[in-house]
Amino acid sequence: MASQLHKTLLCATLLLLPLLLPRVPLVKASLGSQGRALLHWKATLKSPHSLRSWNLNSSPCNWTGIACNYSVTGRGRSAITEIHLPKMGLAGSLDALDFLTLRSLLRLNLSYNQLGGAIPSAISALSRLVFLDLTSNQFTSKIPVGMGSMKELRFLSLSQNQMVGAIPPSLSNFTNLVSLHLEDNKLVGVIPKELGRLQELRYLDIGVNRLSGSIPSSLGNLTRLYHLDLYQNQLTGVIPGELKNLINLVYLSIADNYLTGGVISSFGNLTKLQLFWLRKNKLSGSIPFEIGNLIEVTDLDFSKNLLTSSIPFSIGNMTRIERLDLSDNQLSGFIPLEIGNLIEVTNLSLLKNLLTGPIPSSIGNMTKLNILYLLDNQLSGFIPFEIGNLIEVIDLALLENLLSGPIPSSIGNMTDLRKLGLFDNQLSGHLPMEINNITGLTYLVLSNNNFVGYLPPDICNGGALQYLILSMNNFQGPIPTTLKNCTSLERVRLEHNQLTGDVSQCLGVYPHLYYMDLSFNQLSGNLSPDWARWHNLTFFRISNNNITGVIPTEFGQLTKLRELDLSSNYLQGEIPKSFGSLTLLYNLSLGDNQLVGRVPLEIGMLSNLELLDLSSNNLAGRIPDQLGNCMKLRSLKLNNNNFSGTIPLAIGNLVYLQDTFDISQNSLTGEISSQLGKLVMLQSLNLSHNSFSGHLPSSLTYMTSLSTVDVSYNELDGPVPDSPAFRRAPAEWFAHNNDLCGVVRGLPPCVSLGTPTKDDRSKRHKVVVIAIIASVVFFLLLFIFIAAALRFHKRKRPPVPVDDNHIKEVAFSILNFDGRDSLQSRVSKWGAASGEEDSPTRHRRYMRRATLSN
Repeated sequence: MASQLHKTLLCATLLLLPLLLPRVPLVKASLGSQGRALLHWKATLKSPHSLRSWNLNSSPCNWTGIACNYSVTGRGRSAITEIHLPKMGLAGSLDALDFLTLRSLLRLNLSYNQLGGAIPSAISALSRLVFLDLTSNQFTSKIPVGMGSMKELRFLSLSQNQMVGAIPPSLSNFTNLVSLHLEDNKLVGVIPKELGRLQELRYLDIGVNRLSGSIPSSLGNLTRLYHLDLYQNQLTGVIPGELKNLINLVYLSIADNYLTGGVISSFGNLTKLQLFWLRKNKLSGSIPFEIGNLIEVTDLDFSKNLLTSSIPFSIGNMTRIERLDLSDNQLSGFIPLEIGNLIEVTNLSLLKNLLTGPIPSSIGNMTKLNILYLLDNQLSGFIPFEIGNLIEVIDLALLENLLSGPIPSSIGNMTDLRKLGLFDNQLSGHLPMEINNITGLTYLVLSNNNFVGYLPPDICNGGALQYLILSMNNFQGPIPTTLKNCTSLERVRLEHNQLTGDVSQCLGVYPHLYYMDLSFNQLSGNLSPDWARWHNLTFFRISNNNITGVIPTEFGQLTKLRELDLSSNYLQGEIPKSFGSLTLLYNLSLGDNQLVGRVPLEIGMLSNLELLDLSSNNLAGRIPDQLGNCMKLRSLKLNNNNFSGTIPLAIGNLVYLQDTFDISQNSLTGEISSQLGKLVMLQSLNLSHNSFSGHLPSSLTYMTSLSTVDVSYNELDGPVPDSPAFRRAPAEWFAHNNDLCGVVRGLPPCVSLGTPTKDDRSKRHKVVVIAIIASVVFFLLLFIFIAAALRFHKRKRPPVPVDDNHIKEVAFSILNFDGRDSLQSRVSKWGAASGEEDSPTRHRRYMRRATLSN
């Protein structure tokens, strides 16, 4: 009984003891220096919400992410041995963390947070640490040199930060290190040869940095290594032969560097390899036969090198391989039949090589294939029927080869196929009807072959088709009506075939469509206003067909259009004013139709326009000044229309006009504006078959890029500008004018060659002024003489009625004729020669002077 009471009292005492003692001092004492250090660090963090349990009311050993151990201190009390806080949303730095008080730490994991700044050198105080993981933070400092004193470390990861500087050789002091992760930083310099001392190392990843220099041969000493990743650096030189010693390697990646030399044959010793990447270097020579020894490899990537010779048939021994990529090299010869032994392969890429011969039928054994890329080679012969065995293939690319014959009907077995690319071959025949079985097809690219016949009627049966590229073939008949409801379409190219039928009946509304090319067919019908609902359309070409009717005003709603080509059809009516809304348009081609009316002024709102072709229509009226606002124009074709009036002065604003300016075959009049001289980049100028008059402006000499210039069939006269383009020009380009002369072979020489200098113009101006004054004085004296003679005769003879007004009228007429008309003639000729101003302006200016002189 007493004993039981004693126990009860003892329990009660223990329960009441915390209430009887001063509370705060007791808790503070239990925290110790380590707890205070952690709370001090917590106070500096920006997002400490995940550390709510870190408070004065509990022991640090009960805090989130903290583990303690009694055995570490050896003094009968616990000490913190582990801080485990990955993915806790911590933001801040390590500057306020007192590492000296945490020397009992064995493990520190702060990975996947937002800690930044420098890694404090004081971290080297954690001399007992065996595990340090700072992966995926925002540290920006160099690797502290003092870390080399942490000799107990077995795991170190500073990966996925922004660490700078070199890898310190002192890391070689980590003689117990098993795993070293420094990948995905900004480390520079060379790989320290001292790393070869880390005899216990199993895992070394220093990829995705900016390391340079050669691979140190000392890495060959790391014979326990099973993972070596030097991927995506700037390493140079040859692959050291000492790597053959790494016989325990399972993972080897030296991809994405600048390594040269060959693939060493001794790599055949690394028989445990499962992943072997040498891609994207400058390796040359052949693939060694010994590669066939790597029977455990599941992923082999030698792509994007300079490898030559043939694919060794020993590759057929690598029967566990799942991914084989030898693309983008200079491999030649046949694809070995033994490749059919690789029955586990899911991804095979041999693209961009010089492979010849047929596709081996043994490829049909690779029934687990998902991706087969043989494009951009010189493969010939038929597509093997056995390809239909590859029922799991989703992406088949045989394009850009020399394959011939028909598509085998067995392709209908490949019902999982999503992308089929066969363009740029010599394939022929009809498309097999079995292609309709592939209901999930999204990409069908068969362009630039010799296919004939009708398009498969159920080509979009599954409603998944996005890319339909069948251009440059000999397909006939109508576009399948099933395409009208194929709303998944994004890109359609059927140009250069012999398709017929009414386009308005076979095309529907495609909300995702951004590219449509139906040009160079025999399609008919009208342009449908419903197509204005192709809101994502950027390119639309339907040129060289038999399209009739008018251009729908609704096309102005296609505000994403960058190219619109409706040329060479039978379109009528006017150009819609709504085109002014197509502000992204850079190519507008409406030439070779039957359009009428005036060019809408709204065309001047197309500030991004580079190519404008309105040629060969029935457009009339003046060329609008607003075209001068289209200042990015490189080519402007307005020829073969009924334009009248003069060349707008605003044409001089088109200083980027480079390819062509053609306004031939119109009814344009007046003088050729000197503003054309501003088009210094223009290569071809055609003003022929109009009614231009006057002189060719001397400013045309500034058009130094001109290679062709045609002004024939006009009413021009005077000298041809003296410039290389005109000197090289044949006489035909100036034929059928009034009186052209100058440096062109076949034209008569001018009386006065060359362009007047400033002094010449000044002297001639003085001569003209003197001539005017002399004429005025002469006729004034003549008038006085006549008046005196009449008065003298009046005295000698009986008075005869004389009409003084008549005398004045005659005298004034004489004065007008010899003075003003003569002056006008002289000034016109001089002004045309000088090219200073357009004729109407010069005429008005000198007429005012002549009037004042009178």
